Amino acid sequence: MRLISERGGNGAPSAWKTYALTTAAVTATAVVGARAVDADSTWYLGLDKPSWQPPAWAFGAVWTPLYASVAWAGGRALLHARPGERRRLAASLGVNLAANAAWNWLFFGCRSPKAGVVGTVVLDASNAELLRRTARIDASAAAGLLPYAAWCTFATFLNTAIARRNP
Repeated sequence: MRLISERGGNGAPSAWKTYALTTAAVTATAVVGARAVDADSTWYLGLDKPSWQPPAWAFGAVWTPLYASVAWAGGRALLHARPGERRRLAASLGVNLAANAAWNWLFFGCRSPKAGVVGTVVLDASNAELLRRTARIDASAAAGLLPYAAWCTFATFLNTAIARRNP
């Protein structure tokens, strides 16, 4: 997190470096997570899924702006945080992004909807902690994380439904 602690001319963290770092972290999360996904596999196509599951194209359409909002909100909160808060917030964001990428590996990589449920519950708990911490620092940044947290909660219900239908 060295980039975050570097200061701009006014003593505040450098905005472009902070946003570059959060964008890089979110992009890495998306890439690492995507490596596990094979939505065209015989295993995934053979799962019994609820009728209310969005179409396959919707996931990319939803995740792209959600990831952008996480990068923006994370950067904004880090820029507004005091030094001690900044380290804890950066750690919270890092744990959250790791949990985000891990879900793909638990569900698709392990081919286990049950493991996916565990992963998404962990992600939901991480989202709640990240939202709480972010809201203490910057209300706008916390508001920017709400769609991400809501989608992850929806994903928990969807993943749970798939796990129940495929014992």
